Amino acid sequence: MAELRLVELSAATIVAVNNMSLKPGQEQYLAPVSYGIAATVINPQTSWQRVVLDANEVVGFVSANFDPEASEEHFRSVLWRINVDADDQGRGVGRFAVEALLKEARERGVDHVDVIYEAGEGGPRSSSPGSASRP
Repeated sequence: MAELRLVELSAATIVAVNNMSLKPGQEQYLAPVSYGIAATVINPQTSWQRVVLDANEVVGFVSANFDPEASEEHFRSVLWRINVDADDQGRGVGRFAVEALLKEARERGVDHVDVIYEAGEGGPRSSSPGSASRP
């Protein structure tokens, strides 16, 4: 594995992000990334959307929001979505993305990141039982 790196979501990467594959059963937890982005009102001043690259290949995506003015506390710093291509799951891509998110949170002076997910067998919680969301 080449060294993983993050880039901002852009017109150059969104098609590859939308075409990332899922393992069987995971599709119930995830609509295409662009649908999720369109379904929420993204404030470019508070959103944090990054693509994980391995060399020049898109292997993951993470979307978060940092809005200290949000009316609900759990929306002030929140991980909205993270997905890793099926072929790259288990290689540390998700951990890399979460660590980068937590670093961003620390740099913003945030002491935690909330996570919103759909519970279920084979869902996001079962894939990362030891993950923490504290910066």
